[in-house]
Parts: sequence; structure tokens; C-alpha cells
Amino acid sequence: MSKLVLIRHGQSEWNLSNQFTGWVDVNLSDKGVEEAKKAGRLIKEAGLEFDQAYTSVLTRAIKTLHFALEESGQLWVPETKSWRLNERHYGALQGLNKAETAEKYGDEQVHIWRRSYDVLPPVLADDSEFSQANDRRYANLDPHIVPKAENLKVTLDRVMPFWEDHIAPDLLAGKNVIIAAHGNSLRALTKYIENISDEDIMDVEMKTGEPVVYTFDDKLNVVSKEKLD
Repeated sequence: MSKLVLIRHGQSEWNLSNQFTGWVDVNLSDKGVEEAKKAGRLIKEAGLEFDQAYTSVLTRAIKTLHFALEESGQLWVPETKSWRLNERHYGALQGLNKAETAEKYGDEQVHIWRRSYDVLPPVLADDSEFSQANDRRYANLDPHIVPKAENLKVTLDRVMPFWEDHIAPDLLAGKNVIIAAHGNSLRALTKYIENISDEDIMDVEMKTGEPVVYTFDDKLNVVSKEKLD
């Protein structure tokens, strides 16, 4: 039996200010730091021990992982960062205030952009201050695969190669794995792991800083799921 723990990063500064974040690299808020530390304490209380840790290349997820591991006495656990675990890219919505965007485009349109499985938001221009076109952390990637806008379907397509190449082999080898990432990259993984329909995934939420624990059998079938709080 192997275990997988998913943690959405603690509250970020832009969660607090109600802005679309996506691939913009913002920090944790003070509350977010406390949420990440609490996740670590819950992990310790549950007696969970890890063999491998994964996170994105964005500060809020990396710090969440580190706080959680430190609080659980496991900061030494091997760690891999990948852009494939980044948050969904919100395109031209990145940096915008969600309430102001709803006033401009209407609640229904913004709801579609945010929650639809396969509708893309407007594309982000390369010269935007919130673009990742010239970000050094993506310099070794083919420019054509660095997104300018994503929906959940595209996010799942981006996350799955990392699952297949890294996470699933670890679990099949009997390792316990922790992933600290983002609401939508983790929702994408959840959709795959639980075989959730395109329609039903829209109602799935990931709370900031809440560890979700899956136990798998040797065929990667889910034996149990538990949320620590």
C-alpha cells in the first residue's frame, strides 16, 4: 500500500487580494504560511512518512512544501520541482481583480472562464507584465509548449506526463509521495485519480493548506481517501 498526499498551497498574497494568479509568481500571505505549517503538523499527527516530494516551480507551492515537511520533521525528503505541476495559466486574466473582471465582462462569462472544463480564457500577450515569455525558469523549454492560456482540460494534458513518468512509478514501487501544488493542477490530478467526469470536476474544490491522503493498492486503485483537518 502506497500513499499520496496532495496539498494545495497556503493562501497567497493574490488569493488575499482576489486577483487571478496562474503562472505569476506571488508569495504566501501570513495566513498561507500558517496554513502550510498546520498541514505539516497534521501530517505528523497522522504518522505519514514520505519517500519523495514534488512541487511546481512557483514560490507559493515550494514554500508550502518546505513548511509542511519542516513541521513534520521531513525536510530532508528528496524533492523535485516541475513546471508541469504549475497552476493553470489564466491567460490575459492574470493579474486582474476577479470582482472587477466580473463587472467588466459579466458574472456568467467570468464563471465560464474560471469553471468550464474546456473553454480557454483570453490569451496573454508576450509583452504583458504578467507574461512568462522571458522568465528564466522556463528558458530550457520549447517556447511552443509554454502556455499563454489554459483551461482545466489543457492543464490535465500538461500534468499527465509528469504523473506517468514520475509519480505513478514511485507509487507502484511502494513509495509514499507528497505533492504541494495548486488548485487546478491538483484538481486535474484528482480528476484522473478518481475518474471524475468533465461535468462533476467543476464542483470539486481544493482548500488551501488541507492535506488530502490517498491510499493505493499495487495496481494504483484507490483504496481510501481522507482529508486531514
